Amino acid sequence: MTNAASPGEISGNVLFYSRPEPLTPELHKSLGVVRRDGPFGFAAVGHAVPLTVGEFQLAAVNGPIIFVGDDKLPIAVMGLNSGENMFVRPEGIFEPGVYVPAYIRRYPFVFANDESAGQMVLCIDRAADFIVEGGDLPFFEANGDPSEYTKNCIEFCNSFEVERQRTQSFTQLLKDLDLFEPKVANFTPINEDGSAGEPTKIADYFGVSEEKLNALSAEKLKELRDNGALQQIYAHLLSLVGWDRLIALALARQPQAANA
Repeated sequence: MTNAASPGEISGNVLFYSRPEPLTPELHKSLGVVRRDGPFGFAAVGHAVPLTVGEFQLAAVNGPIIFVGDDKLPIAVMGLNSGENMFVRPEGIFEPGVYVPAYIRRYPFVFANDESAGQMVLCIDRAADFIVEGGDLPFFEANGDPSEYTKNCIEFCNSFEVERQRTQSFTQLLKDLDLFEPKVANFTPINEDGSAGEPTKIADYFGVSEEKLNALSAEKLKELRDNGALQQIYAHLLSLVGWDRLIALALARQPQAANA
């Protein structure tokens, strides 16, 4: 944990964060966050949001949990179109009953890699429009010490980092067991005469193969059960029915968009 690192070359391309800066009293002593009734407007462009393994059961009620890329990063699918989160209202709040991933809740804070210093440093996204001079929740006290708000955010980011590493171990376990397989999400419309239309591909992704999972030995399944991995695997598999929910939401909103 670092809250007073020297500015350096911050590497990485992170969703939502367009201008990360190491948080320092020298640069940000007079800044803070302004309170808003709708603080999640920035997440409206997040149709696919990184997820930690401990969130699987909570996020499964929203929609699909999928894995992407060589690292098999877990993702909460929150929209069918790139740059469109279907659960964020125009006023910057989430629809009632929707689980908000920790990745979104930690914004505008983030740990980033300072290559010149060879360490992780705590940053804020200076592009966040709710970071202002004399904000309701200042980053620093008058003497330059981190405020109570900043301390709480640092603690949250540290917990998130622990969960991120635990998630890496979880996905590595699934890779070691060769449980992943490519999957495709399709949508088949219904024609006016009731016949099935031409299927449309929505997404390519990786998911756990039920066939490979069922082929594991009883001993290995018991091991996955005892370490908690099996519970998260089932949460992922059950979440995939959420493609139908997202499609239904999209279809229901089409007439509204046309009327607007």
